[in-house]
Amino acid sequence: EHLVLRLRRELKDTSALGEYGARAIHGALAARGHPRVPSVRTIGRILARRGALDAGRRIRRPPPPPGWYLPDVAGHRAELDSFDIVEGLALAGGIRLEVLTVVSLHGGLPGSWPRPLVTAKTTVAALVEHWRAFGRPAYVQFDNDSVFQGEHRGRDTLGRVVRTCLQLDVTPVFVPPQESGFQAAIENVNDRWQAKVWARFHHDSLRALHERSRRYIRAYRQRAADRIEAAPPRRPFPGDWEPDLQARPAGVVIFLRRTSEAGTVRFLGRHFEVDASWPQRLVRCEVHLSTETIRFYALRRREPNHQPPLSEVSYVFPRKPFRG
Repeated sequence: EHLVLRLRRELKDTSALGEYGARAIHGALAARGHPRVPSVRTIGRILARRGALDAGRRIRRPPPPPGWYLPDVAGHRAELDSFDIVEGLALAGGIRLEVLTVVSLHGGLPGSWPRPLVTAKTTVAALVEHWRAFGRPAYVQFDNDSVFQGEHRGRDTLGRVVRTCLQLDVTPVFVPPQESGFQAAIENVNDRWQAKVWARFHHDSLRALHERSRRYIRAYRQRAADRIEAAPPRRPFPGDWEPDLQARPAGVVIFLRRTSEAGTVRFLGRHFEVDASWPQRLVRCEVHLSTETIRFYALRRREPNHQPPLSEVSYVFPRKPFRG
């Protein structure tokens, strides 16, 4: 061991390549004809044991809790449902098929609705059906598909799905575009559905697919029964609820975004200045429709419990009739 350490010091001072790690020491010993040259791995263990490694050992940080970007969800005080669309499927004869899927973050409560085409109207029908049966979560999460968010053309658009969620006192959350991890739970359900339902059988018709999907989802719920029971409570669906898409939206809509180099974000067809000292970072953008403000909060996976406010701006959602 003393020879290894002495040779390391020598190579550190004299090596033309500036290399004095385990591999360089092994090569130097072999070049000098040393009768017993230890392996590279053994030399590495000697250096580690004697504290002669320059690089610190990699620190593995624990992952943030599920839903870390929403404090109530991360603290297991509120449930979140994630909806998504499985696209690119076709039945025999080339009949196009899409599947709307859902899963709750804490409980793992699943659902699926195969259809020729998933639209905003069919999505509203599915989420109302799901929430009537199992209760409403506090939050519902989507990607930025126009089916969920509304038309991307123009400014200040809140579509049918968002308006329905707000009227049911469920806060819509839109994940950052092209960011991994936020939709992991629903993507896992999508993969399982495609493997266990779609790819497992030959489906002669949409009706046959519906039945197989229904059986799979029922079995999935039974297996997840304990987890569903332990999840944050869901609220009863209001018995007297009637949709009113022309009502002025009220409540909160959340957009998760990554700032630009200038510290700005874009959503609702607009650019908003957040904080020039927070460039290329994640932020939670809370659009408070009732108080006509947008509040921005800093987000860091490494510090999920530290979400300080960055700024606040005025925002008035325009009064205009809903068309959609």
